[in-house]
Amino acid sequence: MFFMLCPLSQWGESTPGLFSPKDVLETRTCLEIAISPDGSQIAFTVNVNREANDEAGGAYRELYVMSTRTRKAKPFITGKVSIRNLRWNPNGSSLGFLTHRGKDETQVWEIPLDGGEAIQLTHSKTGVSDFEWHPKENKLAFIATSPESEKEKKLKEKGYGFIFYEENLKHSNLYLLDLDKKDEKTGNPHVKQLTEGKTVWEFVFSPDGRTIAAAVSPKNLVDYYYMFKKLHLLDLKTGDLTLLIEMEDKKLGNFIFSPDGSKLAFAAALEQKDHAVSQAYVVDIKTKTLKNLTVPDFRGHVEQILGWKNNNTVMYLSGEGVWPTVSEVPAAGGERKIVFHSQNAGVVIRSIRFSRDMKYAAFSGTTPTVPGDPFYLKPGKQPERLTTLNPWLSDRKLGAQEVIRYDSRDGEPIEGLLIYPVDYKKGQTYPLIVMVHGGPEGHYSNGWITNYASAGQVLAGKGYVVFHPNYRASTGYGVKYGLVGYKDPAGKEFDDVADGIDYLIKQGIADAERVGLGGGSYGGYAAAWFATYYTKYVKAVCMFVGISDLISKRGSTDIPYEELYVHSGDPLEKMWDLALKRSPIYYAHQSRTATLIFGGADDPRVHPTQSMELFRIMKMNDHPAVRLVQYPGEGHGNRNQPGIIDSMYRILDWYDWYVKDKNPLDGNMPPLDISDKYGLKLN
Repeated sequence: MFFMLCPLSQWGESTPGLFSPKDVLETRTCLEIAISPDGSQIAFTVNVNREANDEAGGAYRELYVMSTRTRKAKPFITGKVSIRNLRWNPNGSSLGFLTHRGKDETQVWEIPLDGGEAIQLTHSKTGVSDFEWHPKENKLAFIATSPESEKEKKLKEKGYGFIFYEENLKHSNLYLLDLDKKDEKTGNPHVKQLTEGKTVWEFVFSPDGRTIAAAVSPKNLVDYYYMFKKLHLLDLKTGDLTLLIEMEDKKLGNFIFSPDGSKLAFAAALEQKDHAVSQAYVVDIKTKTLKNLTVPDFRGHVEQILGWKNNNTVMYLSGEGVWPTVSEVPAAGGERKIVFHSQNAGVVIRSIRFSRDMKYAAFSGTTPTVPGDPFYLKPGKQPERLTTLNPWLSDRKLGAQEVIRYDSRDGEPIEGLLIYPVDYKKGQTYPLIVMVHGGPEGHYSNGWITNYASAGQVLAGKGYVVFHPNYRASTGYGVKYGLVGYKDPAGKEFDDVADGIDYLIKQGIADAERVGLGGGSYGGYAAAWFATYYTKYVKAVCMFVGISDLISKRGSTDIPYEELYVHSGDPLEKMWDLALKRSPIYYAHQSRTATLIFGGADDPRVHPTQSMELFRIMKMNDHPAVRLVQYPGEGHGNRNQPGIIDSMYRILDWYDWYVKDKNPLDGNMPPLDISDKYGLKLN
């Protein structure tokens, strides 16, 4: 019997029937999972959206622990909390995690498995971003940023706390906490700083606890996180931090020591120009010999190293089309063996963790009708679903979801997911909404794909067919497929999307006169492109944190080197003309598409001026149906519930108005004030 958590409550009772916008906000998902070293316990977090009347903030994350023997789950920390980075103590007696209480900084906490209150372990002046238990001693290492000096604090208090852009940065340092040794001044566990002068992003202990492998960069900038991390080894006895292996600057994924500590397996891109991690590598610690374990021209992307089955076998997770897989491969190289295939299992892996002996696994899984529940996996068995986090979903009528394939105009096969309208009738045409994923280093897997910005099942209940294309430049289809957009923005990649629309029209599924399109980030770029260059295809678009000007974007994004190395390929001075003619603003004057532009007012990735430029040029060309909505305090994607709630309802209104109901472009726009839909109590 499935364990059921908390029925619908905060948004009121929902009537059985179609999947509604309120249901989107009520949906609970398992985000993070961790299995104990011996495989006897599974800890997982549950994402719970805030109510409209709550203090503005991100979703709550509750902590639960389940016994794999009894299948009984116990709520450990619930309510208005945020729990993340679950780490079992090596002895399995307790669970460590990150959280903050009140307005305190995020710290490492520990809660015993047999019950009791959580105990705060770290007391860092700045928030802790990650931590790991020492494998042999009662210690843990953690990452935290250097605090402000007393002088800096006083200058800020007096109004002299100036911003020196990308200078005077504070490094994220590695610290070691000794739980058996007290600091004489504070009485807290003794802390030793292990690194300085460099930024540490991720790290792991060697099995003997004498060495730490760390991803290190010379600056604490997100651009350096993407492009300039290098693998280093830290000797805990001497304190020496040395480069493990010299590799060109390219994207680096996670890494794990072999059981005997002689080798390190890690995920990374194949070349600098690759926009995503795609390969599994092993490096010999002593000889520095590097081996790529990925087959040439692999039709997928290795996303994560999962661990070592033994000293000679590496396990990894990869995206292969719409179906993730788990594989094992000899560390010396050779043929891989797929040990878990999502298509055969009927469930898509979102994140997965193994027991110490690599025999048992727990993962967050999803299907077209399961938003995200914890699953348990035994050797040779089908995965077992452990909870039903959304029992009310059985009362909802959902649109059928299937994988579709079509040929692009140049003959390349393209894959995508299609959600049919509820009660779909073959031979009848329906309004179509196209949801374009961002990145473009991303892809849709065949699981639950409905959320506040891409409300597919809500649209299906409203009578739409909803298309999710894995256009060229998506991950999951190999490096060659992913490189199609390199030096060719808005080229074949967005042609693939247009060809998908043509395909659905020719199949008699989509109504050519009622087509809309939306997406965020690079998907927002697609929305702007279809609102301008490809305006003939769509009646309305919803552009979320999207790109409109490739020239000004170069100087306003927080990832300029990532943009240069894995997207543009050349400096701006060598591609002025291409950058201009692949910018939606260049074609804004010809737009005949209703255009909703929205996003965070504090977005560092795609600066808000990208939205403002497109809005202004459209308005100056007397476009009758363009609207710009900005959310204060939000960055590259909405985190807080006010922006989440508003954007969802606003998107749905926009599509209904211009696509489903076919209101004229030069008529009235949808209502600006939609606050009556939020569920707010204003009195």
